[in-house]
Formats: sequence, C-alpha cells, structure tokens
Amino acid sequence: MLLTVLSYVMIIVFMFVIMKKKMSPFTALVLIPLIFALIAMFAGVSKKGSIGDFVMEGIKTTSTTGIMLLFAILYFSIMLDAGLFDPITKKMIHIAKGDPMKVLIATAVVAAAVSLNGDGTTTTLICCSAFIPIYKKLDMKLMNLAVIVILQNTIMNLLPWGGPTARAMSVLNVGAEILAYLIPGMIIALLYVIFIVAPSMGRKERARLGIKQLTDEEIDVMTTVTDEETLAIRRPKIWLFNAILTILLIVLLVTDSFVGLGLPPLFLFLTGTVIALMVNYPVLKDQSSRIGANGGDAVQVVILVFAAGVFMGLFQGTGMAEALAQSFTKIIPNQLAGFWGLVIALISAPGTFFISNDGFYFGVLPVLAEAGRAYGFTDMQMALASLMGQAFHLLSPLVAFIYLLLRLTGLDMGQWQKESAKWALGIFVIFVVTIILTGHMPLYIPQ
Repeated sequence: MLLTVLSYVMIIVFMFVIMKKKMSPFTALVLIPLIFALIAMFAGVSKKGSIGDFVMEGIKTTSTTGIMLLFAILYFSIMLDAGLFDPITKKMIHIAKGDPMKVLIATAVVAAAVSLNGDGTTTTLICCSAFIPIYKKLDMKLMNLAVIVILQNTIMNLLPWGGPTARAMSVLNVGAEILAYLIPGMIIALLYVIFIVAPSMGRKERARLGIKQLTDEEIDVMTTVTDEETLAIRRPKIWLFNAILTILLIVLLVTDSFVGLGLPPLFLFLTGTVIALMVNYPVLKDQSSRIGANGGDAVQVVILVFAAGVFMGLFQGTGMAEALAQSFTKIIPNQLAGFWGLVIALISAPGTFFISNDGFYFGVLPVLAEAGRAYGFTDMQMALASLMGQAFHLLSPLVAFIYLLLRLTGLDMGQWQKESAKWALGIFVIFVVTIILTGHMPLYIPQ
C-alpha cells in the first residue's frame, strides 16, 4: 500500500516541478525518483536490490538510444553546416510565398511521410533540419512545428515496427490483421492533423504575421547566406554527394525497420558521421572544430536520455511501477465490466504516459486482459483498446527523443506538453470512436 502511495506521489511531484519550472528536466529525472527510492528502501517496502543496481539497469535500457542520438545529432548538424538543407528551405519558402498556412500544412505532410520508418529520432532530425530555418525566416512559432511533428509521429508509431503494436501483438498473441483494424483510425487522424490542426495554427499565424506576398527576388535575398563564418563551412560543391549519402542513410534506416538488415541505427549514424566529416572537412582541424561546435547540443540531449534511464531504473527497480500498475486494476468498480474495452483504452492513456511501453504492455495489460476475457472481450479487442492511449505516450518525459525535439526547437517541456495534449486528445477520440464504429471493439457487452 505504501509503495503504491509513494508511486503516485512521486509522479505528482515530478510533474509539478516540471510544469512549474521548479527544476530542469535533467535534475528532476534524477533527483525526484532517487529521493522516493530512498524513502521506499528506508520504509522497507522496496524490492530487494541496491540503488546502484537499479540505476544501472535503467541506464542499460536507454544507453543504445543515447549513443545513437549522439551520432544522429552530429550527422545532421554536419549536414546543416555543409548547407544540405539550404535549397530545400529556399524551395519551400518559394512555394509558401510567405503564407504560414502553407508552411504548416507542408510540415504536417512531411512529418507524416518521414514517420513511416517508425523512429521518432529520425523524424525529429529530418523535420527540424528542414523546417526550422523556414520558421525562423518567416518568424513563425516553433511550438507549432514541435506539436505537429509529435502528433504525426504519434499516429505513425502504431505501425507494427513502431513498437507498441508489436508489444500488444506479442502479449495477447494476435496476428498482423490488427494493422488493418488500426488503419482507418490512423488515416482519419492523419487527415485531422493535416486539414484541421495545421490550418487552425495557420489561421492564428496569418492573423499574427499576415500573409507576406513575397516576390522571388525578396525570397532570394531572404535565403541568401551572407555571414562569412557560415559561408566558410558551407560545401555547395559537395551538395549532391551529401544528398545521396543522406537519402541512402534514410533508406537503410527504413529498410532495416521492415526486413531487418542487421544494420542498427547507431551503426548507420556512426558510419554516416565519419563519412560526412571526411568528405566535407578533410582537414583534421576542421573536423575537430565541427565536432566541438555541434557536440554541445548533442551532449545536452544525451544526458537527458541517460537521466530518463535513471528515472525508469529507480521507478521499476524499487517496485513502484509494478505497484502503480496493480493499482490501476483495483480501483475500477465491477459495474464497469461491460465497458471493459473502453476502460482499457482510458487506462492506456495515463498508463503509457507514466510507465514505459514495456512496463505497461508486459506488466499492466496481462492483468487487464485476464479480467477482460472473463467479461467476454476477445484478445484482439483488448489489444486494440490498449493502443488507444498511444495518442499521449510520446508526450511522456520517459520518451527519449522528445528531449532532442525540445532542444532543437528551444521549447519548455511543460508548455509543449500542454499545447500538444489538447490536439492529442482529438487523436485519442478519433482512435476510440473509429474502432467502435467499425465494430472491432464493442462499446458495451451485457454481463
């Protein structure tokens, strides 16, 4: 009982200090769970083990992601330095002609397409590299960019290679046909972001900035680089090589997601970074300066990823995560048995936000599913219901790549979560309503 109370209090305290900016995400991710883990151990309610063991187990779960992010950030930073995205920025501004609405809709379309590979890190790096210069040149809010990117990646994350769907399939032993049941809701949600969310943001930006009817000459002036230091690191003569290298890298990342080439993202980004440095900056002094100039941004993200590992290690190692999971199943009254599918869908929202996907699908879902079978719900229906809360999962401070997104856009986590959550609620409703209306999950089964 005490361990359950500690788990709830810890989450409340953590979210409070983040939302109210009392602590930075880095310090909160380490200190808050450490304090509560010590309380649990002192009170004798923690699982057996040492703080050090818990922390190391947690860091193991995020270490590969952290190292991969290090090289991914370095790679795309080098491409930015070399000017790979300059022509793309210029072309997009020419198409938009100063209209924020067109830029936002383009952001939504590109983010959906790039998210096909199911990897949030790649989506974030590509979208931010391509669009941040455009947003800055047009004085648009980077908050809109960060929200649209996360919403589209949230939807596409339901593809089996994205992670949560594969976990639900394995836990409840359901087949690949689950994707056919998810696709209608995913398509509607994508259209919701492209034709409702992006235009809504666009109208506000139009009201704030107006529609600047820029001429081609004005756009050329706006997009021409004049800073001498920037020009010194640009490599326009190698643009085609950089483009081919980046496309090849993305193709290999996507292909590996589908067929498993044995080429993990860490290896691909490491190799890509080495090649990019050698070709664009063959002089060793220049290579060192590029690593030094971009290493700070990479480290800022990587330490947050490791801090998230500390949080997960302490939260799960002490047993607080398990206690929280068990409490979800005990607080539901029996009168809701006929609505069990909807209950699972509602629980999956906070469940996948406060607990890792592994913790929820391998710890909470089996308990919920056992009760659901007794109430007449099939494994497929419960698997679908468990995926509805993914609409909010990527807003969790336990998701590693969001720190990259926040770092690149310079946004505050609390404000970004609030802004994203209101639109994510629409995606959640679309998901739930769609699987109910298509008959894949009954709203109610008489008991």
